[in-house]
Amino acid sequence: MGSCPAPVHNGTVPLYRDEAIVLRTQKLGEADRIVTLLTRRHGRVRGVARGVRKTTSRIGARLEPFGHVDVQLYEGRSLDTVNQVDSIAAHGADLVHDYSRWTTGTAMLETAERMTPVEREPALQQYALLVAGLRALAAAEHDASLILDAYLLRSLAVAGWSPSFGDCARCGAPGPHQAFSVGGGGMVCPACRPPGSAAPSPLTVALLGALLSGDWQVADASAVRERREASGLVAAFLQWHIERGLRSLPLVDRNDREHDPRAHEQPASG
Repeated sequence: MGSCPAPVHNGTVPLYRDEAIVLRTQKLGEADRIVTLLTRRHGRVRGVARGVRKTTSRIGARLEPFGHVDVQLYEGRSLDTVNQVDSIAAHGADLVHDYSRWTTGTAMLETAERMTPVEREPALQQYALLVAGLRALAAAEHDASLILDAYLLRSLAVAGWSPSFGDCARCGAPGPHQAFSVGGGGMVCPACRPPGSAAPSPLTVALLGALLSGDWQVADASAVRERREASGLVAAFLQWHIERGLRSLPLVDRNDREHDPRAHEQPASG
């Protein structure tokens, strides 16, 4: 008997619509772009936007990094095709003139992409966290450095790597403790403290806990010294878990002395 011919599928190409943040764009050919999106319902997806680099394109400006968009795509085998784009918020326009906030936002976009390694896997919490973080950054609700560290800590927590800033991360012994172990998962007691652990100040530990929990009253009242120490610990903790550092993180401008509530205090007279 002869073999039967393979069935031919003549159905329509699946079409879907979703909200998304534009994470990254890449040039493709002379006029197209590959756009990486973190969507509300479909996780991280990549799509081809045809002709958006032409000056006549009506959607090209909407598909720039930081853009919060309502997008319609045709589903493809490896890359989807962008069909329609409506702007919800163009955060890039608010960030482009502030180097500190622009570099902070870039680090947030890269983190979101790294924290969603599997394409099309739903990541609603990561999406919601990024939307809220970019909105706060664009509106200058808090110091950019604080917004970034809060975002990084919460993104790690959503991914299952929440650090402990109270009880011992290894044995659960009640805190407060004096040592921070990157590999150990946060603050550790004297019995669990491995060699090379950091010894942050109590104010720094309080700041880290506030950033993770969203206590902005404590975070905004912190001093530059604690902010810088906290940022170093957050960066080390992030790099430990994602195995290689963010390319954008060293470029972040951490010059936040003007926001230090203690920066203009006069020394006590003798």
